[in-house]
Amino acid sequence: MSRHLLIPLACALLCVAIVVPWIAHAAGGGGFDPVVRAIEQRYQVHATRIPFMALASLVANRATHGGVGGVRIVEFEHFDKAVDGEELNRMVEEKLGQGWERMIRETSRHGNEQSLIFARPNGSRMGLFILDLDGNEMDVVEVSVDPDHLKETIGKYDHHAGDDSQESN
Repeated sequence: MSRHLLIPLACALLCVAIVVPWIAHAAGGGGFDPVVRAIEQRYQVHATRIPFMALASLVANRATHGGVGGVRIVEFEHFDKAVDGEELNRMVEEKLGQGWERMIRETSRHGNEQSLIFARPNGSRMGLFILDLDGNEMDVVEVSVDPDHLKETIGKYDHHAGDDSQESN
């Protein structure tokens, strides 16, 4: 094969490798962005995207030796709309799409505080989706974590009841 043909072929394959998964993800209709758009439309609020989040995600990945990556965050400030917990939960479940399972749902008595945490397997990693409404501010986070690294990190803070005591003979 000619060397001059190899370079354009490699470029075309690289483009296909990047564009096809992006199109497939966009066509799938589920995930972080559809949830954010649904919240914006339903509650007439605007999401503030955190600047340089891709760089921060890269730094987090390096700092945790691959334990955390793919961090995406948006914030809704001045969120003064009434939120029905059931409706919000249904909307997030629908827009996240298949594969996500709700782990936690917490709603305050008056509904002005809501927390939803969803998880899904992602190869050897685990995706987490977190939505937290606290008064007039809503934060939406998606992150990919290494479950083994997470377990090891949490284990550092696990205190065992009998470790410090001496056994008597």
